[in-house]
This record gives sequence, structure tokens and C-alpha cells, in this order.
Amino acid sequence: MASIYETKNFIVESFETPHVTRSDGGHLRIIPKLPIVDRTALTPEQAIEFMRLTVVVGEAFKTAMAKQGIELVRVNYQDMGNWAFKKDAQPVFHMHIYGRAKDAKYQHYKEAVQLPDRSTGFYDKFEPLNDQDAALIKEEIEKIFRKEKYDDKNWKL
Repeated sequence: MASIYETKNFIVESFETPHVTRSDGGHLRIIPKLPIVDRTALTPEQAIEFMRLTVVVGEAFKTAMAKQGIELVRVNYQDMGNWAFKKDAQPVFHMHIYGRAKDAKYQHYKEAVQLPDRSTGFYDKFEPLNDQDAALIKEEIEKIFRKEKYDDKNWKL
């Protein structure tokens, strides 16, 4: 995973084995710095920080990918973790953020994201976001966080 941005409690990263290939919109993930089983374990401060971060990342993702020539019609946010059970592991809270491109070839924006098991080979040709995508997303996140709307005081942080 390539780290793109960090807040006090969370890391935004590109997903190196994406569920949505770059040309279909791409795939980001937000993970906590310390393991949390699920959202019910978030403190009120963490929950607010997390929600604000997802909003900012979604906006930044859409703007950055447009600069790269990939028009996102929608951004999907999914809180999952079920695949950990396949390894008899404890799930860890994280959020997948999927860009849904107008010209998608594999994961069409009018349909739910397909998530077959990795062993099917479905994702084998999927490409992660590149370094330029990541740099632009980070740049946009930083711009958005400078807006008054996202100031800590407005989010009670």
C-alpha cells in the first residue's frame, strides 16, 4: 500500500491490489493507525475525524482523477472486513473508496462493485493508482482541508 495522507488517527492509501482498476476509477482505502475491530469501537472524536476524512478524500479523489483524464461519475464508500474471516483473523475496521468512472470497462458505475474472491482471477489485470494519481490526490486533500468548511472547530474537533 502506498500512503497518500495521514491524520491523527487514520491513513489514506492507494490499494495496490485494487477491486476497481485505475481506468475504471481506482481504489483507495482509509485505515486506522491502531487496529479497531469495527466502527462501534471508534471514540466520538475518531468517528468525527473519520467521517470528515472520508468526505474530503471523496472530493479530492474525484478532482484528482479528472485531472488525470478519468471522469468519476460517483464515489462509493464501503466499510467491510469480511475476508479476514477466511484466514481466521479478526477483522480490522477500514473503508474502501471506489472511484466509478464514466467509461469503466470492468466495474461499470451503474452496477454495484463486483467483489469475487481473489482466487477467481477477476482482479488479475487490474492496475492500482499511479504515483501521479497519488500526488494529485494528496494535493487536493491538502487544498480541501484549508477550506473553512473543514476547519476543526466546524467539526467539533
